[in-house]
Amino acid sequence: MSISRRALMSAFAATTVVAGMGRAAWAQGGPNAAILDAMKRATRFMVEEAAVGGGYVWSYLPDFSRRWGELEASPTMIWIQPPGTGTMGHLYLDAYHATGDEFYYRAAEAVARALVGAQLPSGGWNYVHDTAGPEAEQEWYATYGANAWRMEEFQHYIGNGTFDDAGTSEVSQFLLRLYLEKRDETWRAPLDKAIQFVLDAQYPNGGWPQRYPFVEDALDGLDDYTRHITFNDAVAGENLEFLIFCYQTLDRPDLLDPIRRGMDIYLETQQPMPQPAWGLQHYAHDLTPAPARSIEPRAFATHTTAANIESLIGFYRLTGDRKYLARIPEAIDWLESVAAPADIRPAGRTHPTFIQMGNGRPLYIHRRGSNIVNGCYYADENPNDTVIHYGSFRAVDTDALRAAYEEAAALSPEQASDGSPLLAPAGSASLPRYFTLSDIEVSDMNSAGYDVDAATPEQVAAVVEGLNEAGWWPTPLTATSNPYIGPGPEEVQPGEFRLTRVGDKWDTSPWVTDFPEEGISTGVYIRNMGVLIRALGAE
Repeated sequence: MSISRRALMSAFAATTVVAGMGRAAWAQGGPNAAILDAMKRATRFMVEEAAVGGGYVWSYLPDFSRRWGELEASPTMIWIQPPGTGTMGHLYLDAYHATGDEFYYRAAEAVARALVGAQLPSGGWNYVHDTAGPEAEQEWYATYGANAWRMEEFQHYIGNGTFDDAGTSEVSQFLLRLYLEKRDETWRAPLDKAIQFVLDAQYPNGGWPQRYPFVEDALDGLDDYTRHITFNDAVAGENLEFLIFCYQTLDRPDLLDPIRRGMDIYLETQQPMPQPAWGLQHYAHDLTPAPARSIEPRAFATHTTAANIESLIGFYRLTGDRKYLARIPEAIDWLESVAAPADIRPAGRTHPTFIQMGNGRPLYIHRRGSNIVNGCYYADENPNDTVIHYGSFRAVDTDALRAAYEEAAALSPEQASDGSPLLAPAGSASLPRYFTLSDIEVSDMNSAGYDVDAATPEQVAAVVEGLNEAGWWPTPLTATSNPYIGPGPEEVQPGEFRLTRVGDKWDTSPWVTDFPEEGISTGVYIRNMGVLIRALGAE
């Protein structure tokens, strides 16, 4: 089932590869000693050199003169959005489980203290937190955020919590894990506060907005899409996963009702025939698709429809209730009917991202201008010259969706839901031991998403030997950005910016450089530590 990145993980199969590595550099102490030493040196560097008050961003230059999350960050900022501070906390707990070394538990506690400091009064988290205080964070939004042309979520300082990009969910799951590890009551209050935030934000119909609490004129006169029921970026799925984890590990039977309502909103928002699909967001009042950012028109979204089909199959396996399967065939048939003609498909893509309500024709995303001041995004029916930083086409495997549906439909309700945590008493199950070894689909833009299914001797040796003397893995920082130099001009600057990730020199959006500097990547650290944890026999 697929309701979020981790998809309610079961325990991982053991993979032990430490025998027979055969590298001369490993002769002293054997391979386990080399692995443990590399893990400790790399983590000590991150804790002592890279962390700001226990928190992290995504990448750093070696001298720390510049650092980035999704945008360039100030020296006092930490990034909540994965793979930032919360993901690092998960990694430290995974390393603690693999080694039993209290050093990693203390590192996880330092992360938790940073996250508690970043927790908003409502109980949620923003994408970022500035340890220098709210004024410093507002200044960053007014400069770097406000001039990031394609990064609309950073263009307005709202001051409330967000469910977007799994930031609040990642942190909340980490606090749950840390509390359960030793039942240290230090972490119970912020955990309960996070749970209450998710409950408070949920609409009575079961949906979740992108941000909460609501703020009047949050987007400075623009339509406030953050109030819409949101499926985009697994907002609903991440909240469901967190609540299910809490239900299965805490004595909280009261969570069953919001979980059920959260699943049922998928049914309520599926539109009627002949377009039985979903949008990225839906209006809370009439449950029809709603627009969001200027790159997200009011339309059906093919990839969201595919993801929601997978979620409904997962809900059947969680509940044994066949109502979650009832309209899946309609949605799959619709997806097959709106596939892109073969002659306009980019490599590996099958479907337009957006399909218009009513006429069923595709919409494609374009832009004109050179920066946020003089530029704009727009949607039309022309499939050529679309923006490259937001896909106008998606890969949707309708054959796989139909096979998954048929497999689930062939099961009786009892068979489908066998072992479901929702059908057991609250607090009667445990969490997976490891969270960063599998289903990690986030990226710091310098490292790809990955799944550490195995750690071959060659991979382990390369990771150990690739760690430099300072204690970090040198990484080409292919993602970079223009420094902030002031507001952009009203005049469109010379150049071709329709098909680039960044506009003119005033645009602070991230882009991919052909001449990367070498630096430190949080994502690479997490990935490489995962390889070493696997090599120790993590299960």
